Amino acid sequence: MGDRPLLMFVPTPELLRRQALRADEIEEVSSLLLEHADPGVGSGADRAEVAGIVALACLGDDHLWQDLQLASRVELGVLLRRWFPALAAKNTGDMKWKKFFYKQLCERAEIHACRAPSCAVCSDHAACFGPEE
Repeated sequence: MGDRPLLMFVPTPELLRRQALRADEIEEVSSLLLEHADPGVGSGADRAEVAGIVALACLGDDHLWQDLQLASRVELGVLLRRWFPALAAKNTGDMKWKKFFYKQLCERAEIHACRAPSCAVCSDHAACFGPEE
């Protein structure tokens, strides 16, 4: 895509520090995203760049849309449905995106760390679902 960045994202010093410490985690999230990427959107390098940026932003302390320096969660949803539609479609309960990605990784590794048998009865339900204001 030339010299224009795919996302207007500038990692904070803290994210860069975490990137050095948690490279394996970034790789796992990035791989998850790329497994669900739309092959018709951008080049392979573009898809890898967007996946890497999203994965890095997952290390931030705020909601993913905030860590990606986007205007809203709606904007994040548009981005994810464009680049990673198969994964975005799996988030049928509108779970917060970071939690959703990590839940997908746990399910893929057959790790079931929820304290309740299902999300609907989990005491942390409000932390995972609902508004992000």
